[in-house]
Amino acid sequence: MTAPVGSGTVGWGIAGCGWVARDHALPALLAVDGARVVALHDLDPAAMARMPVEGAAATTDLAEFLATPGLDAVYVAVPNAGHRQVVEAVAAAGKAVLCEKPLAADADDAQALVEACARAGVLLGTAYDQRWHPAHVRLRELVPELGTVTAVRIVYCCWLPGDWTPDGRPHDNWRVDPARAGGGAAIDLAPHGLDLTGTLLGEDVTSLSALLQTRVHDYGVDDGALLTGATDSGVLVSLHVAFNTPDELPRRRLEVVGTRGMAVAVDTMGQTAGGSLTLYSPDPVDVPFADTPPFRAQFAAFTDAVAGRAPATTAWPYDPARDLALHRLLLTALSGGTP
Repeated sequence: MTAPVGSGTVGWGIAGCGWVARDHALPALLAVDGARVVALHDLDPAAMARMPVEGAAATTDLAEFLATPGLDAVYVAVPNAGHRQVVEAVAAAGKAVLCEKPLAADADDAQALVEACARAGVLLGTAYDQRWHPAHVRLRELVPELGTVTAVRIVYCCWLPGDWTPDGRPHDNWRVDPARAGGGAAIDLAPHGLDLTGTLLGEDVTSLSALLQTRVHDYGVDDGALLTGATDSGVLVSLHVAFNTPDELPRRRLEVVGTRGMAVAVDTMGQTAGGSLTLYSPDPVDVPFADTPPFRAQFAAFTDAVAGRAPATTAWPYDPARDLALHRLLLTALSGGTP
């Protein structure tokens, strides 16, 4: 795997300087002990100019970016269809890579980038930030109190019209471009629910089917989806994801149901550390949790793994082969097939 950099500072690069990188990843990295941002890469110079960090080299040339002195790890946040090219280049340069979900726009590209990292011996992580939300970390600890878990129900929705942009650039919403995203609401939001289910339960969804919806927004991908599945032990899982739910409405809810209790997290599905967690057994009890932002916890763990401050399997225990299997399961369901 990636050679540890010892107890020194891990130099991070950010490839893809859109709003998630700017508003969530960059502040998280700047707050992580032992991490510093040394390089930025984007094909749009204006996107890099909007990144509030000093002293980082900024370039539209990927090779120049990867040659930045002190670069140890790269966060890849380019549109989905560009993941393979960037991750393969990062792996060839011998750098650890944290790639945004989904791994790629299609299954072949996802497999290729996982294999490229394995051949190069570099650490590869998928940026499932929801597994790091402090309410979800606490909920995972509560699962044994629920008895035999029977169901996981997730609602993760938002409002995303075709012309949405956080930067004042019209018609640049790649998340609803089938060529760059590989799909719509389902491929963008459902990966979080699939990963989180497995993280909470200790077992993954292994069967999955999907109903896609194009009802509100006039673009070439789904604006809503309902996915149903099960784990090998028989836990039923439902995911409602959407780009067609106004943000003013209740639209984020996670329920884990068991024979002795039920845990309900409200407004925790997202990039911030807010929301609430309630345990019903059967009377409701509010469960406190930390306020660590999910992105910060994610980057802290990956930084520790790269630095060698903890064994990689401890600091980052998530196998890319497992992430690839979940990605294939989702894409198969979205195509109407069965695994």
